[in-house]
Amino acid sequence: MNVLLVCAVAAEHDAIRAATPDAEVLVAGVGPAAAAAATSAALARARYDVVVCAGIGGGFGALQPGDIAVASSIVFADLGAQTADGFMPASELGFGTDSYAVAPRFGLELADRTGGHLGTVLTVATVTGTAQTAAELAGRFPDAVAEGMEGAGVAAAAALHEVPFGELRAISNAVGPRDREAWEIPRALDCLGLAVASMLG
Repeated sequence: MNVLLVCAVAAEHDAIRAATPDAEVLVAGVGPAAAAAATSAALARARYDVVVCAGIGGGFGALQPGDIAVASSIVFADLGAQTADGFMPASELGFGTDSYAVAPRFGLELADRTGGHLGTVLTVATVTGTAQTAAELAGRFPDAVAEGMEGAGVAAAAALHEVPFGELRAISNAVGPRDREAWEIPRALDCLGLAVASMLG
């Protein structure tokens, strides 16, 4: 299977390639816009069987640093409007798509291969940094397992090119108040590499 892996930064690329030297990894940049643009350009140049957004991210619920989150769906969590009644997604405003369902069989296979936790992975343009925002997101998406900044951009590009897609995140920290001393980025990067190796192997 010809797989394109899309990550945000060089550290993720290096962790993946250290575990799987032959993997094809695209460093797209940080955020959904950069991810969408780079992924779409790559898919216009070559044909892939599947595209997977792979990186580290924040975890929801019981997920701890080093755990793997696998998307059953990928959602632009902050694409929409604030209203007097709370957040309204872009889709409810009639402005297009903000949620992308991963093919169920593929999501389950990714979770099985990586030992990952299956659920919704949120894409945000602003990383969550308060308990209030974390609670609001968890209330809107009770099955959320992780937060990242690129997945929905990758999914949007893949959908445009009619290529199946997925997302996996190695957890580096809990979603909520920013506590950099609690972040376990090296561990998450190592786990990311191992998860991708298991996925491809």
